[in-house]
Amino acid sequence: MTRDEILALMGRRNAAWAARDTAALAALHTADCIVHSPTGGLLTGRAEIERVYRVLLTAFPDLVWQPQETVIDNDRVVVLAKLVGTHAGEFFGLPPAGRHVEFEVALVMTVADGLIASERRIYDFTGLLVQTGVLRAKPTT
Repeated sequence: MTRDEILALMGRRNAAWAARDTAALAALHTADCIVHSPTGGLLTGRAEIERVYRVLLTAFPDLVWQPQETVIDNDRVVVLAKLVGTHAGEFFGLPPAGRHVEFEVALVMTVADGLIASERRIYDFTGLLVQTGVLRAKPTT
């Protein structure tokens, strides 16, 4: 894929995020794509990938994807972004708390034939768990 094709793919991903369209997000992955996700574990295939997008957008229905930087090296892509929203649905068994959350993400992807072939999601997962109340932060002195 060319740099322009990859940027177009990332643009479609951004649009699907803005529309909160889990099917469109999953369709940007190859049929046998493997995703390593802090929230979903090891995911294989579009159905599992879409399921985890639905879980996230159910827990945080106003979640906004804010891409910050995209780095492209041949078929490898890294996207740095921030997710911002409100904990308004069940998340890891925790009932909605109405808390505002913001967390940084890094996506490390391999692309092929116009789609995402593999993806590793790296989140500030501990920070997210503190913000939702799953974990309690120890106050600093």
